[in-house]
Amino acid sequence: MTIFSQVLWVGIGCQKGISAQLINTAIEKIFQNYQLTQTAITGMATIDLKASELGLIEFCRVNNWPLKTFPAEILAGVCVPNPGKLITETVGTPSVAEAAAIMAAAQMTSEVRLLVPKQIFRLSGEVGAVTVAVAQSC
Repeated sequence: MTIFSQVLWVGIGCQKGISAQLINTAIEKIFQNYQLTQTAITGMATIDLKASELGLIEFCRVNNWPLKTFPAEILAGVCVPNPGKLITETVGTPSVAEAAAIMAAAQMTSEVRLLVPKQIFRLSGEVGAVTVAVAQSC
């Protein structure tokens, strides 16, 4: 599936200290696997607790993408296909990546599709893990 206009929001969940390189690698692999084009990305979205995460800030700055953040209470109200019990206990919502992608896309239109369910990535030699999901504003 090739998407030509900027209508994709990438939801990110991450552990503390992740690098921009880890985020970049994860997004490249997902977009390749799902045959999506990165030029269709409108921006990134995550939980407000990650608003100051340096790797995420740097990644958005380099790509000139906005970073939208949402409080746990808002994300917890989003119906997602892959909720997690551990993440609920940790940050107060069963989903960060999927819910944030859906919420950001929903701010643009009332019709939203979750194109890529959450995918978890780690890189050898890198700190932490990143979870990525992609939603489309239709």
